[in-house]
Amino acid sequence: MLAVKVPKREAEKVRRKLLELGVLAKGYSVKREGDFVFFPVTGPVEGFELVEAEFEKTGKRPHSYREVVEVPDELRPLLPSSFDIIGDIAITELPEELMPYGKAIGEAILKVHRHIKAVFAKGSKVSGEYRVRELIHLAGERRTETLHRENGIRLRLDVARVYYTPRLATERMRVFEKTQPGEVVFDMFAGVGPYAILLAKRAKLVFACDLNPWAIKYLEENRRLNKAFNVIPILGDVRKVAGRVKADRVVMNLPKFADRFLKEAMMSVKPDGVVHYYGFGPEEDLFSEHEAKIKAVARELGLKVEFLDERKVRPYAPRQFNIAIDFRVE
Repeated sequence: MLAVKVPKREAEKVRRKLLELGVLAKGYSVKREGDFVFFPVTGPVEGFELVEAEFEKTGKRPHSYREVVEVPDELRPLLPSSFDIIGDIAITELPEELMPYGKAIGEAILKVHRHIKAVFAKGSKVSGEYRVRELIHLAGERRTETLHRENGIRLRLDVARVYYTPRLATERMRVFEKTQPGEVVFDMFAGVGPYAILLAKRAKLVFACDLNPWAIKYLEENRRLNKAFNVIPILGDVRKVAGRVKADRVVMNLPKFADRFLKEAMMSVKPDGVVHYYGFGPEEDLFSEHEAKIKAVARELGLKVEFLDERKVRPYAPRQFNIAIDFRVE
């Protein structure tokens, strides 16, 4: 077919011009030979070298795995509309009816998302003192360690051994933007360090505590990986650490049980320091129960609190939300 032949150094400028003229042929791959690039065109174009060339057709690439996966028609409405991507690992949640088709679903995800190398299904809820879940391998590589990037940092982790969700990346950046240079931060439930490593870019010092030895192992690696040497990893029960650390800012990212550690948080924050508290709340009344608990613990310790911000973070379950409350301890 007819083609415009141009030197490589001019290719991008010419491509834009051909698009502007409306003569660039669609559905074909651009061809490269030596120092030249060949663009397929729909007809003669003045001012360019025209040649005959053969081009490979390009098929329209699917945007979703649901366009290519093969499952019975009656089950298609049950296909998940989204899944978590952590590094090059995808983790999806399948209803029981789709589990027999797990391999086909996993392979469809790999086909559409070329950067994903392994696909797993959630085999259980997050549980236990280390907050991990069972994973069922569906397709791709049989490994659970990966390197994840978010907010300009790199996090190495094992999705089967530590708790991590990419769905809090925006919330972590929100806390980062509130953190002031020179602050001391106490991350009470640090995991592999998504808060701690990020906040270390602005804070003077970050104490990062976790009970899971695997989380601390990866936190130490991520500290080196990001050159965040002002992060101090602490393996152990936060109850034994509370009070020994005095911070300007405390992060309590343990939404299911954070209310049980309010005393420890308030013992660890400096006067006029800020606590970032997370919990779960029903849609009809997101914050009241948590506010009452925060006030009660403050009274018990002879302290006062000022609520600074309250917000929905993300949906958690039907009519349930992960919520955030920022409060100052006076």
